[in-house]
Amino acid sequence: MKNNISKQQLDELERRIGYKFDSPQHLGRALTHASATKHNVDGQQYERLEFLGDRVLGLVVSELLFETFPDAAEGELSLRLNALVNGKTCALIADQISLHEFIRAGADLKHLTSKRMQGVRADVVEAVIAAVYLDGGLSEASKVVRKLWGDRLFLADAARRDSKTALQEWAHSNKCSTPTYELVNQQGPDHDPVFTVKVILENHEGCEGKGRSKRSAEQNAARIILEREGIWDAEEKQST
Repeated sequence: MKNNISKQQLDELERRIGYKFDSPQHLGRALTHASATKHNVDGQQYERLEFLGDRVLGLVVSELLFETFPDAAEGELSLRLNALVNGKTCALIADQISLHEFIRAGADLKHLTSKRMQGVRADVVEAVIAAVYLDGGLSEASKVVRKLWGDRLFLADAARRDSKTALQEWAHSNKCSTPTYELVNQQGPDHDPVFTVKVILENHEGCEGKGRSKRSAEQNAARIILEREGIWDAEEKQST
């Protein structure tokens, strides 16, 4: 499968992200899911670009936070960074520009706008950032990230502590050992897995959480305990 993008699609996506490509080949690859290729080859789909885009995004958002919050401590900056580059936020950015309209996926990967496909949309937005970086360099990639992420810098959720950290600190303050996490189950195809993880906390009943990654499942399991014990209100939950 060739990773070409039509002129009409290219023009529209360039308008939405605020960048004009000199060579759109990388963009075509960034928009191609493994299920759309006849042979699952790295050079034909977005996974390697996603890897690069994740690092570019982290660098640019870190720089943006460093500039925007000159008095913030390292801990606060780290919390804000984690919230701004996690899968949930990346998927929201993808939805903001209706990126699903451009994603190429196989017939077995349906309903790209569904919550279950949130991870795919998040991955593709990172791949698109990598495509901009490869085409125009860090300066142009930074402009795109600042355009798409800028309005989210001051959201309250961006400074909220992640659930695993909150549970660990609560456990230590209550003289409990550090919570541990064990993988209970993994279901679904390789391109869209669902993990179930159990958190074990001394002197407390364990809880299970689900997620598209082990980390997400761990965070959800920790959140359930925090809510059950009344440490967090239910509306404080943070998806990761």
